[in-house]
Amino acid sequence: MTGEDVLEILAALRDFDVWVGGGWGVDALVGTQTRPHGDLDLMHREEQEPAVLAVLTARGFTETLSWRPVRFVLTGPGGREIDLHPLRFAEDGSAEQSSLTPGAPFHYPADCFVTGTVLGTTVPCLSADQQWFFHQGYEPREQDLHDLALLRRKLGGHAG
Repeated sequence: MTGEDVLEILAALRDFDVWVGGGWGVDALVGTQTRPHGDLDLMHREEQEPAVLAVLTARGFTETLSWRPVRFVLTGPGGREIDLHPLRFAEDGSAEQSSLTPGAPFHYPADCFVTGTVLGTTVPCLSADQQWFFHQGYEPREQDLHDLALLRRKLGGHAG
């Protein structure tokens, strides 16, 4: 997944509320691509999901993995993958995402929805604190360790 791919997908989804997470989200916070990315993680408003899917389906994406309601993956032309995470928003701007543990959703505070840059273009993404939170609780892979080091610098050495 290239920076151009990210911008193309975000442009196609410009009428919807989506936020970049995962590796591209970390790179958006840093303002430059720091490693290769196999996919694009996008958080989206659950109620906008049918329209988001219609836009992506029209661009050749099809669902290839379903862990609904937690997340699902679309694969498109050239093997590009989008990992979609549906969010339910509260009136205060915070959100929840279902988890594999019933009754224990992932929480997104209202202030975690920020912006970063991909190829010099401002994009909606998750904050460094939220990205740090989502990198906890599992054995990190090499790319996770890379992302954690970037987040630690972004957070001024006080991550966690």
